[in-house]
Amino acid sequence: MANKKEVTNQNLVELSTFLVGDALCGMDILKIQEINKLIDMTSVPQAPSYVLGILNLRGQIITSIDLSKKLGLGETNLSHDPRNIIVNSRGEHIGLLVKKISDVVQADTTKFEPPPSNMGGIQGEFFTGVYKTTDKLIGILDVEKVLHLETKSK
Repeated sequence: MANKKEVTNQNLVELSTFLVGDALCGMDILKIQEINKLIDMTSVPQAPSYVLGILNLRGQIITSIDLSKKLGLGETNLSHDPRNIIVNSRGEHIGLLVKKISDVVQADTTKFEPPPSNMGGIQGEFFTGVYKTTDKLIGILDVEKVLHLETKSK
């Protein structure tokens, strides 16, 4: 048997990468329904501070959250043309507002490493791991934890 690294299709995942603050994050592209520009929203009284509001996207009600604020990195600047990443979590459509969409990166899941406890100011609990490319470190976002773990800051 040759001592070759075998990368099977089962180990490959396409990561959609994006900037949250100055941190490069990624998630499995299959978890994303669509990416769009921020459109008019209706504010939600008494919602947590990271909830920007709700919007109607072709008849679907989407709750939009500022991912930077949720992760403790300040607010996303709305004047710099941010994007909403629409995901489906537990039957609910959620928009994750991010600073900028970056590349799609093909990643070998066997090379994912455990996340550091604090990754660029973000708590490691929001990540399943990190992936190193030749020139970048991508935090693999755990969407379920981000959306369903209550933060201490209100």
